[in-house]
Amino acid sequence: MPHFEPFSALRYTNAQTDLFALSSPPYDVLSADDRVHFGEQSPWNIVHVDCPLDADGPERYQKAATDIQNWISSKVLTQDPTPSYTLYRMSFRDSTGKDRHTVGVIGALEVVDVGAGGVLPHEQTTPKAKTDRLDLTRATQCNLSPVWGLSLCSGLTQVLLAPGEFMGEMTDKDGVVHRVERVTETDRIDAIRSAIASAPVVIADGHHRYAISRTYRDEMRSANSPLAPAAGLTMTYVAELVEEQLSIAAIHRLVAAVSPSQMEEILSEFYTRVSDNTLSENTLTLMNSEKAICLVRPDGSTTLFTEKTEKFSEVRALDSARLEHAITTALGSLDAAGISYQHGTREVLDALKAGNAQCAVLIRPVSLAEIRRTADEGLLMPPKSTFFTPKLRTGLAMRPLTRG
Repeated sequence: MPHFEPFSALRYTNAQTDLFALSSPPYDVLSADDRVHFGEQSPWNIVHVDCPLDADGPERYQKAATDIQNWISSKVLTQDPTPSYTLYRMSFRDSTGKDRHTVGVIGALEVVDVGAGGVLPHEQTTPKAKTDRLDLTRATQCNLSPVWGLSLCSGLTQVLLAPGEFMGEMTDKDGVVHRVERVTETDRIDAIRSAIASAPVVIADGHHRYAISRTYRDEMRSANSPLAPAAGLTMTYVAELVEEQLSIAAIHRLVAAVSPSQMEEILSEFYTRVSDNTLSENTLTLMNSEKAICLVRPDGSTTLFTEKTEKFSEVRALDSARLEHAITTALGSLDAAGISYQHGTREVLDALKAGNAQCAVLIRPVSLAEIRRTADEGLLMPPKSTFFTPKLRTGLAMRPLTRG
């Protein structure tokens, strides 16, 4: 079962009063404009290190390393004197209008080999040629943003409910309240460690970060580096795999190489046309009620389609898997359709209007029951099946590999 350890976190010294200006969303959801915006909030905003755009090539990573060391020297960042866990609470209103309150814990999760057990993948990953996160880890020798893990331990939420030492709180532009609390008491650290060690952890978000941690671990071991023990773990946020702790959205499909009319033809072979509408706030609700997927055109017009069950007898009951089956059967591959991925219906329509795709297909979120079944049976979701929200902020806690 997985090792999950406390660590001496790096934190912003003024986090309790200025966390909004110092933190940012994770690097992989930031646009270029977002990067500029958050960088303008403060010269010490974490994006200057996590998304170093001020220089090109290898120099950008060295700049990130220099910045973080300067921030430590100048006391912008302060390291915890003793190992701790960080409780991370989020309060928000979900897409159905329900008020939600979640809690997870940030610690250092064991980095295991593929198939070793204890830490399980959640979905297949799409290839990424860039080594950006690996180069950044090599340069900074620090875990800057956490992987997101889901514990199969029953009762973890109860272990995390009691408050810890307040370390900072902020409200983001979407109205999500992010709050962090430090846990240093020995008995409570032992309780959290034992709970998470009692059951596997499923990687929900950050598969590439976890894979890169494996590569970095192997590099440090091969070099007999003093960093090798620290590199055997990576910073991870862990929450219990239960409905009240998760808000799951879909990741929709943008289609660049197929016209709307061609896409209609492809879908009509595998789905039944239900209704024509206009994209609105009610579209996802209508999709859920009709058990449908939705074709979207650049003008905002939509068509709902429901499955022809007999066409998918050997395909998992997931919108993502069945849509992939329809496209690959018709065209031979997803690449032939020019598939890319985008969360959010507003963002999908913006991408279509900008000419980034000819059309799009909206799919429904994966159910919690299916996520649990996938984990229990050792299966993998298709790539980009789930989008866990709200996104964790980067900068609320960081894990140095060289400073204890």
